Amino acid sequence: MSSNAASTGAARGTTILVVEDESTIATAIAQRLTAEGWRVEVARDGLAGVAAASRVLPDAVVLDVMLPGIDGLEVCRRIQAERPVPILMLTARDDETDMLIGLGVGADDYMTKPFSMRELVARLKALLRRVDRAQQAATSPVGEPPIIAGDVTIDRDQRRVHRGGEEIHLTPTEFELLVMLASSPRTVLTRERLLAEVWDWVDASGTRTVDSHIKAVRRKLGAELIRTVHGVGYAFEPPVDGDEGAKG
Repeated sequence: MSSNAASTGAARGTTILVVEDESTIATAIAQRLTAEGWRVEVARDGLAGVAAASRVLPDAVVLDVMLPGIDGLEVCRRIQAERPVPILMLTARDDETDMLIGLGVGADDYMTKPFSMRELVARLKALLRRVDRAQQAATSPVGEPPIIAGDVTIDRDQRRVHRGGEEIHLTPTEFELLVMLASSPRTVLTRERLLAEVWDWVDASGTRTVDSHIKAVRRKLGAELIRTVHGVGYAFEPPVDGDEGAKG
């Protein structure tokens, strides 16, 4: 099915692609995002979503997991392979395995249906701010020193992470979460603080999002790097050969 667009005086020229086959949900999202001043493009199936992403070069994507044609996970892979873009996935199942798979193929965030439009807008604004911060950091004449902890190097200017000489791909959200933790090694940061600082979201109902992203980072970098403090939050634990602590 072909894509259709709804547009208005776009704030900063921001375009959001919505890939959702349920007409009622797609229309509701498009209307709310348009009211925010964004240009909105809607695709009703997976292949149309991939084509729309190539055509309109969106600033962010809202992507349903369950789609006709090809599913949202494959759509995410194809979009990210062509051009990195922040993706917020929607899932009808509150299944953490699905969420981890989504984060693993390049999604930056996820929400479980049903969701509030207010939170959807807040999450998208947070994603867009994160992209802006990354662009500003990349062009800033004053660089930030890398964080070095044992065999882990976090290059804040280039937004790259290496462990044991091997580059580890992290999504923008995962990178900011890791930097937040690694900047204060062995210090316990609460889920609420991480949610507020990384996602710009202060609703405690979103703390499961933090947990899932922590699991995704552990899968990529090693479980021992981030310690769980049950009932509180997480702490970055430098590798044994980095007992001098993180620098930077």
